[in-house]
Amino acid sequence: MKTELDKCLAGEWYDCHDPIFLEYKQNARALLREYNALEYDQKVRKTEILKALFARIGDNVSVGLPFICDYGCNITLGNNVSINMNCTLVDCNKITIGNNVLIASNVQMYTATHPVELADRLTPGWNPDSGEYFCRTYALPITIGDGCWIGGGVIILPGVTIGNGTVIGAGSVVTKDIPDNCVAVGNPCRVIRKINGEQDAIFSSGGGK
Repeated sequence: MKTELDKCLAGEWYDCHDPIFLEYKQNARALLREYNALEYDQKVRKTEILKALFARIGDNVSVGLPFICDYGCNITLGNNVSINMNCTLVDCNKITIGNNVLIASNVQMYTATHPVELADRLTPGWNPDSGEYFCRTYALPITIGDGCWIGGGVIILPGVTIGNGTVIGAGSVVTKDIPDNCVAVGNPCRVIRKINGEQDAIFSSGGGK
């Protein structure tokens, strides 16, 4: 029988108030309270907290303050990743960020979502004493490939994969997958041009500046 965590990671409806998720949230909140209160130059302690918060972080990673996430334990960062100030990662499902990635200020990534149809969105037979949440929730993973640059204020919706070497213009709302090596902008985000594919070798190696 599937646990609520199994259902969540499989992209199925799940109970977001199950004790495992409340534990994740409590742990993340405690770590974030300390992290967001640190001074700019307290880099050693910042790294220690990020290692405790995230599933994995690579080398040369910086996450600007303030930073918000839901569980933390579903976030994986590669090498040479810069996340600027005031970013929000709602990691109910996996958020995987590759090597050599730049994420500008105010970027939001949402793995959690709800059914569009009201009849599906509301929990059947719900009542306040049931212990259930009044609406149904599910979550889909987000993947950011190697060598991406995500511009300021970008919103990335559940289930989206952004390919290696791709640049997402500021203010875009990414509703669908974006392929490798392109510039994509707008709401909804669309490809406007390709980028030289020769950079693939640099991005996938974890090298570069």
